[in-house]
Amino acid sequence: MKKNSMTALVGPSGSGKSTIANLLARLWDVKSGNVTIRGVDIRNVPLSELMDQISMVFQRVYLFQDTIENNIKFGRPDATREEVEDAAKRACWHEFIMALSDGYDTVVGEAGGTLSGGERQRISIARAMLKNAPIVILDEATASVDPENEAQIQKALSALTAGKTLIVIAHRLSTIVDADQIIVIENGCVAGCGKQEELLADCPLYANMWKAHQESKDRMGEEEQKDDSNN
Repeated sequence: MKKNSMTALVGPSGSGKSTIANLLARLWDVKSGNVTIRGVDIRNVPLSELMDQISMVFQRVYLFQDTIENNIKFGRPDATREEVEDAAKRACWHEFIMALSDGYDTVVGEAGGTLSGGERQRISIARAMLKNAPIVILDEATASVDPENEAQIQKALSALTAGKTLIVIAHRLSTIVDADQIIVIENGCVAGCGKQEELLADCPLYANMWKAHQESKDRMGEEEQKDDSNN
């Protein structure tokens, strides 16, 4: 994965996409071979230094039973309130926070239970904004978000990933067609690697996934048209 490029990981459920991301972040260690950043085996890098290089935004966001400010500061505990607010603004969430009775001092419930999925995602994105690591791992952050929040979150993600080395675990193929490289994973192995056009021509698995994705979009469009006509 080249610096300041976008790499997408795609493949069937259980193929190993999330495993690759977890290995890169050293949540697990490899049993053979190695993972390197700038030519250095990450097992030879102190974990705190490695974590300074990586931000992660996953579908399932874990929040602590603490204030919104402290949840945002999780990746950079020494950040000032001004820096936290700036990160929240870039995550398109500052106005919502200020509308709460206690603003940034509002305490979220255990695991963020008092917030919606989209609101928890905004905290996760603000965390990554504040941390400003050069490598960003996204587990398609809008996959389980309602349409009302999706546009705002996409806008925030675009700001987060500008000028970064981006690794996207993709579920909706339409979101990664412009990736610098797409890696197709099947049963823990690389089944194909290249740009969209190359994979459609040379990787049967990807071509079948793309066909299924397009057919699913067409069905959804037809259902929306039926709903509109019924209304």
